[in-house]
Amino acid sequence: MQSFRTELENPVVAQDIIDLERKISLFHEGKIDEEKFRSLRLARGVYGQRQPGVQMIRIKIPYGKVTFRQLRRIADIADEYGSGNLHATTRQDIQIHYVSLDRTPELWAKLEQDEITLREACGNTVRNITASPYSGIDPAEPFDVTPHADAMFRYFLRNPVNQEMGRKIKISFSNSDADTGLSYIHDLGFIPKLRTVDGKEQRGFKVLLGGGLGAQPMAAQVAEEFLPEDQIIPFAEAILRVFDRHGERSRRMKARMKFLMADIGLEGILSLAKAEWKALKNKSVAIDTTAIPAPAPGPAFAGEAPAVEEDEKYTHWRGTNVREQKQQGYYSVAVRVLLGDLKTDRVRQFVAVAEKYAADDIRITANQGYILKYVRPESLPALFTELDALGLAEPGFDSTADITACPGTDSCNLAISSSTGIARKLEEVINEEYPSFVYDQQLKIKISGCPNSCGQHSLAGIGLHGSSLKHKTGIVPAMQIVLGGGTLGDGVGLLSEKVIKVPSKRAPQALRMLLDDYLSLGQEGEYFHDYFQRQGKMYFYQLLKPLTDVETLVPSDFIDWGHEAPFAVETGTGECAGVIIDLVATLLLESEEKEALAQQTLDQAAWADSIYHSYAVFVNSAKALLLTKGVTPNTHARLLSDFDEHFVQSGDFHFAGGFKDWVLRINQNEPSEDFARSYLQDAQDFLQHIARYRQQQQTVEA
Repeated sequence: MQSFRTELENPVVAQDIIDLERKISLFHEGKIDEEKFRSLRLARGVYGQRQPGVQMIRIKIPYGKVTFRQLRRIADIADEYGSGNLHATTRQDIQIHYVSLDRTPELWAKLEQDEITLREACGNTVRNITASPYSGIDPAEPFDVTPHADAMFRYFLRNPVNQEMGRKIKISFSNSDADTGLSYIHDLGFIPKLRTVDGKEQRGFKVLLGGGLGAQPMAAQVAEEFLPEDQIIPFAEAILRVFDRHGERSRRMKARMKFLMADIGLEGILSLAKAEWKALKNKSVAIDTTAIPAPAPGPAFAGEAPAVEEDEKYTHWRGTNVREQKQQGYYSVAVRVLLGDLKTDRVRQFVAVAEKYAADDIRITANQGYILKYVRPESLPALFTELDALGLAEPGFDSTADITACPGTDSCNLAISSSTGIARKLEEVINEEYPSFVYDQQLKIKISGCPNSCGQHSLAGIGLHGSSLKHKTGIVPAMQIVLGGGTLGDGVGLLSEKVIKVPSKRAPQALRMLLDDYLSLGQEGEYFHDYFQRQGKMYFYQLLKPLTDVETLVPSDFIDWGHEAPFAVETGTGECAGVIIDLVATLLLESEEKEALAQQTLDQAAWADSIYHSYAVFVNSAKALLLTKGVTPNTHARLLSDFDEHFVQSGDFHFAGGFKDWVLRINQNEPSEDFARSYLQDAQDFLQHIARYRQQQQTVEA
């Protein structure tokens, strides 16, 4: 486990991994509170599984781009540390499962040798930044957004502004008005635009703010119709600072940007963001559009092409999985992967095939597949033949038949009923009974194991999420059916509506009823979401109501898909966004760590970072003392006011103008060296005062 300390060239990364190793040891020794430790490991991609004693590791793959070497490295890691399976997620990450906690630092160090990180893949941070998988090759795109997504990822990685927010932040980049990046369901969504100013073409983005899925899905609102490209990172930082300051921190179910938007409105958030502008590290961040060069095309085909032109499957595959790129003479090839799961032996075989025909730039997709780029037309027959031999040439990529599903009860603590077993069955129903839907790319089916929408059921035409039904003889696994979602384009989308809950084993029949009804009564050219709007929610409720009759249940209905034992609801503590930390000693320890970071970044002339670490010293320390009085503020802004009320007005602490104004100098000053030094000194003085106060307080308590 010591090798990474000398092999890693980046000292920041090495220190991060060493710190994780140290914290694991302290946790085992009982010196770090379990809840605090959970928050720390989540921010490093280490996520508790449903099965005790093992972890899911989420590997952060910015905008879904992975090289041949990186994919092989991840496969090797999955064999050495996990279960030998790679799971592609709806956020273009890769997950491996059944990993020992104690081995995670070593695992991380080996990944970093190929520039693969776990940092901020989970937790209350900026999660993986997603982007349209066809970015850079799509004929419809105004420009390639890959450099913009990459710049955003690098700017916020380890950025002190977004390390311990109330909840996660999700950011996406679409590459065209088709909005395949799904901007309308993100906290921050960007859609590329071009405009002409004084005869000169200017690049920018339409910006969407405050979208989200989960149990209460909300569509994002337009924050900017056109934001110049050099302003997207400063704008995002200002928004994150607002969320950090004013976002909910006590009620976990309300701790998302969409709820802050509902509370104070779009204009309220933008006004607060404007107030943060002076304190930003950078008022403009130029995007280096050459930072991510186009990859070299796939090798020229050599050899005799397979005779597949008359093959029906090849024809279907060409029609659904192959697209012409904007680079003349090249094609992209989409690879459909059932449930996003690939065993490591197939991964290596897949990479070996891709190396022969495609560019070294694979993109993981939000529907859990893969995109190969820069394939030459003469290579397509051979590529198809070799992919087909691996079971990776199934037609219907991103079609109704290509169902998205989260892992559900296979590994997740929050899952209620199986999402993977039912997804397999529904794909079977479509492929065997409704083959025309293999070509339908407007009707999507998405499944989650619980209401939290990791499978993105809330934006599907036909969505399902795990649930249960009570019966006099036991608990029945069930699926809540939601209908009518879909992406309309340019930041506009429809969120599906709850219609009815049916036993899970009856979901295939529900799908048959919905598809039969749509095929028989849908109008020519009518999309399913339009059909749903025309018929109305109650129409579909009545259509599916016969499936809810619990008097006709049979014994198999009490057993979930893929299981043998009778169903039981077994949900644990959710880790999707961390937890609230509430121990005084832990918070004060954290304040000391933040003070050290503030000093370190000050010494490195990183004034803005130092200031934000000092801010964390104020906030964490004040929160610790408030907890001693049983006060638990739900936002940082409230916390500052509460400290004034309970400690300043009592005369225990003294600040010119009050504690709140004293701390919020953070957004009243440019991030200069002078202010960084004075702000840190004030934070250090505050920490020392608190230490003396706590000593007196504990003496009295004793």
